[in-house]
Amino acid sequence: MPARSYVFYALNAIRAFSVIGLLLVFSSSIVVLVHDVQAVNRSLSGNSNSTDSCDYIADSTVPDQPAGVFWAVVNRLFIIFQVIFLILAEVEWPITFFDRFFPVLGSEFGLGALGVFQCLIGATILSHHVDDFTLVAAFFLFSIGCVNIVAGLIFREKAKPKRSIRAWRDDKNNALPTSRATSNMPSFRSSLFGGRKADASEFGVSDKASFGFGRQGEKQAGLKGFLISQPVESLPRYATPRPISGMTDVVSPVHTSPPSFRSSPTAI
Repeated sequence: MPARSYVFYALNAIRAFSVIGLLLVFSSSIVVLVHDVQAVNRSLSGNSNSTDSCDYIADSTVPDQPAGVFWAVVNRLFIIFQVIFLILAEVEWPITFFDRFFPVLGSEFGLGALGVFQCLIGATILSHHVDDFTLVAAFFLFSIGCVNIVAGLIFREKAKPKRSIRAWRDDKNNALPTSRATSNMPSFRSSLFGGRKADASEFGVSDKASFGFGRQGEKQAGLKGFLISQPVESLPRYATPRPISGMTDVVSPVHTSPPSFRSSPTAI
């Protein structure tokens, strides 16, 4: 296989592990949120074994402080929504939304920003005391984020086009040579095209082949709304007019000899 094939498979393997890590964090965040709510309910009902010196509610990540429950729940909800957002960016749907409203995760940027977001989410989860499943999921996501940062530094903005399945298929379809190339096709300027430089793309032709300047080219130009007309013939005044089609008799020009001047008889 060529080198670009290994790059394609490697980048897609990283994307697959990235999606898996995000899904693990998504599920673990829901589990932690449920456990925190249950621990808060036990604490409010008086069935908790917590002491007054504990800074967190027993068996939870909720701090024992004013509005601690609210901010703990908001934190988990933010993590869940961020993970969903990053999963959509990884599967590139809808890519037009990211290109317009969040371009750092769109097709024009590399994988560095995605890796930074994954490392931030992983570090936020690892900064709290969590269960083993959440700990493994967060550490896995942090590791994949570091890999995405390295891949972004290596491939930069070309990382996503190199791993794109659609671009891979287009390259495979264009692998065979075509009949004619337009690199040697002369370009010309004409007032019919509004002073623009006309090339093969004006007629709906790809960069690989062209229709030339014959009837096919004129037909394609007509489909695109261009009008190619022949210039009006103009003849000099002394030239012989061309015969009209359909007439059999051709009138030849009459050549008259210059008049001769005779001397008048002299009067005697």
